[in-house]
Amino acid sequence: MTELRWTVILADDHPLVLRGLGQLIATRPQFEVISTAADGDAALAAIRQLAPDVAVVDVNMPKLNGLDVLRTAVAERLATRIVFLTASLTDERTLEAVNLGVYGIVLKDGAPESLLDCLDQVVAGGRWLGDDLVQTAIRRETARQQNSRGPIEALTTRESEVMRLVTSGLSNKQVARELAVSEGTVKIHLHNVYRKLNLGSRTALTAYALGRGTNGD
Repeated sequence: MTELRWTVILADDHPLVLRGLGQLIATRPQFEVISTAADGDAALAAIRQLAPDVAVVDVNMPKLNGLDVLRTAVAERLATRIVFLTASLTDERTLEAVNLGVYGIVLKDGAPESLLDCLDQVVAGGRWLGDDLVQTAIRRETARQQNSRGPIEALTTRESEVMRLVTSGLSNKQVARELAVSEGTVKIHLHNVYRKLNLGSRTALTAYALGRGTNGD
């Protein structure tokens, strides 16, 4: 019986890093690197064309950065599981990546085995977000966004419903279907939620809901 192999693409704008990553992953026979990319555009094209199981993507790359690649992959519902490899990531970008559904965040200055452990967990269906620095960044950014919020008591019942559904991961169209209203009405309610809570994005709203325990059912 042929052993199952997981396909991987690597994206980093430093050739030596790409070579080193390829050599590292080659030590695990269950993984096969099928393509490499030196910028975000090439990485996204490879994901679209080759549909690898996993893409290990540097966050800071020319053309499209890692977050751009992740946003597009999510918007296009591409099945590839994206893992970020980064030297540094701001708290805000870390939280956005987590909210978008990144499967792993691995720091470049960590032990090389961390990436292999991450890949093992990701292909098994898990997420690799346990690094203390990642968890600390999420807590800091969540607290920062909560401190700048307005009072939740200012929301109407319908606005609270819209907030709950949006932060549980539904799109505006799905929220409209759930509440039996138009998509335009959802957008108006969502705008009012942002204004009343002094928030500027879905990411900030999700952080607010996570901190209060008000997202989901």
